[in-house]
Amino acid sequence: MKIKRFEVAGLAQYSYMISSEGKAAVIDAMRDTEVYVTYAALHDLKIVQVLETHIHADFAAGSLALANTTGAELSLSSYDHGERYQYAMPHRALVDGESVHIGKVRLQALHTPGHTPEHLSFLAYDEEKNANEPVALFSGDFLFVGSLGRPDLLGEEAKVALANELYVSLQQRIASLPDGVQLFPGHGAGSLCGSGMSDRPESTLGYERKTNHLFQLSRPEFVETILSTVPPMPTYYPRMKQLNADGARDVSHLPGDHALNADTVHALSLLDDVTILDIRSPEAFGSAHLPGAINIGSGQNLSMWAGWLIDPHHRIVLVNDAGDDEASRRALVRVGLDNIEGYLAKGFAAWAAAGMDLSHTPMLSVQEVASTSSLQVLDVRSDAEWASGHIPGAQHVILGDLPQHISTLPDGPIVTVCGSGYRASVAASILQRSSHDGSVSVLEGGMAAWNSQLLAVQQT
Repeated sequence: MKIKRFEVAGLAQYSYMISSEGKAAVIDAMRDTEVYVTYAALHDLKIVQVLETHIHADFAAGSLALANTTGAELSLSSYDHGERYQYAMPHRALVDGESVHIGKVRLQALHTPGHTPEHLSFLAYDEEKNANEPVALFSGDFLFVGSLGRPDLLGEEAKVALANELYVSLQQRIASLPDGVQLFPGHGAGSLCGSGMSDRPESTLGYERKTNHLFQLSRPEFVETILSTVPPMPTYYPRMKQLNADGARDVSHLPGDHALNADTVHALSLLDDVTILDIRSPEAFGSAHLPGAINIGSGQNLSMWAGWLIDPHHRIVLVNDAGDDEASRRALVRVGLDNIEGYLAKGFAAWAAAGMDLSHTPMLSVQEVASTSSLQVLDVRSDAEWASGHIPGAQHVILGDLPQHISTLPDGPIVTVCGSGYRASVAASILQRSSHDGSVSVLEGGMAAWNSQLLAVQQT
């Protein structure tokens, strides 16, 4: 038996290929399905099973597309019936205890609700060595290294019941499994599907039982703790769950492979259903950018923030320094942002060379912000970052919630601040695009620069 882990940085999502005797199964496929097809071809494997642990909320799954591409059987949970989100595509409905075989490997479904009602984990048995002792648990978003999956995805009315189900899954449904079982979770540190995840991508059940504090709590303590420590809920999660319940379409041919000249981009920028997405650095964006553009820099954070902040019904035009950016288009479709119109041909320089209008976002130094009393400081960091120390008099709105709170901000000049500048630039671009009445700037270097000057901070 061989296990191959695939990771999507930023979303901190793990998927797995389990292979034996020339056959393979994929668990929780990401949308980049060609990586599995390519890996299988390189290792002379035939993908015969595509499985999911649950209906995902944080990324667009590639399970349906991969099954259609390879002819593999699509095997999903049978416990979605009667729930808010139900699988709409044809599939094999797995029940607790049911198995699929991959060569000499047996994958057995284990119903582990709590994160979601339909959640399955998969026990792996290497029948070549011992057909009765499991060697691995693919736990999806049930059990992470150092943490557990959040039980509040279905809202306030369902979260207490799901938290109790999560407790039962933890204390009863996996209680008989040996300590030596290897744990392969669906996410690692950085995911918002749970709090306090470890940087380590795998563990063992025995280690988690000894070190994961959630194993040690009584049921009332567990329910209170798990619900009081959930991370912020990205607004795109319900949309993603519906997309995955319906089955995300195949994007093996990435959308947005269209070079658009400056005149075309200008015409598109004037339309209400178009978002100009500038994926350059905060410094480049601040220096000059297309009027009304949103700045979310390329790289591993693009998927989450774009999914959270961009209207999925809008057509997207990408702007960077060079032209096309396939990695960024891929990052967008990973969160279901498929409506990519194209990209500015030859990059931002082509816009400037065409003599088009430019906007700017000033970047203010620590000294300028500290000495200007008329500025309203807007801190867009997480709650934990804010509590650890913030600029006195600052207002706090986490970045993901900013679009819903713009009307609560005071009129007048605002300077946005985060840890180092990335999120602050995103926030400033949102404010500039909105109806906010007042100038907008960014604290250069963020709180890191502020703290380096030993300036006053307030803790809450």
